[in-house]
Amino acid sequence: APLPGLGDAGGMQQHETAARRQIVVGVDGSPGSQHALRWAGRLARLVDADVVVVHAVGLLEERHEPGTSAAARRAELRKLVEHEWCAPLTTADCPHQVEVRDGSPVDVLLGVAAASRASLVVTGCRGVGDNTALALGSTSLKLLQAARLPVLVVPEPDRGAPAVAG
Repeated sequence: APLPGLGDAGGMQQHETAARRQIVVGVDGSPGSQHALRWAGRLARLVDADVVVVHAVGLLEERHEPGTSAAARRAELRKLVEHEWCAPLTTADCPHQVEVRDGSPVDVLLGVAAASRASLVVTGCRGVGDNTALALGSTSLKLLQAARLPVLVVPEPDRGAPAVAG
């Protein structure tokens, strides 16, 4: 059975008839983000969408070994995202593109979602505990609060069902 709101043409808005639907997923190399990436890939196949894989480069990642240029470090990071982190999408022959951008994860994800006219943002959660705010993690919680489109928060496999907002 189709997922509520996603299995029909009206559920995930397609802004141009010639354009495919876009699902944005945030990745950071963690097990939780890899699980979210696999969810996004499965969902994309179900609704005939492309996946936009997004990695936000933070201040700590901008630090690099002396003698390594920022451009070389950025190229190395992009290669990591494309070839290692996106491997499940490549293996599944799921159409996707990669965006590596500077900024906070929430700002970058929402910016890419707006620019690509995405219908959904998917993210993992790295939180701990039973308290909702702590269990979601700060990035997922801020994303849910700021987003103006549906957001799917995918817990790690042993944490329970994903949270949906929007």
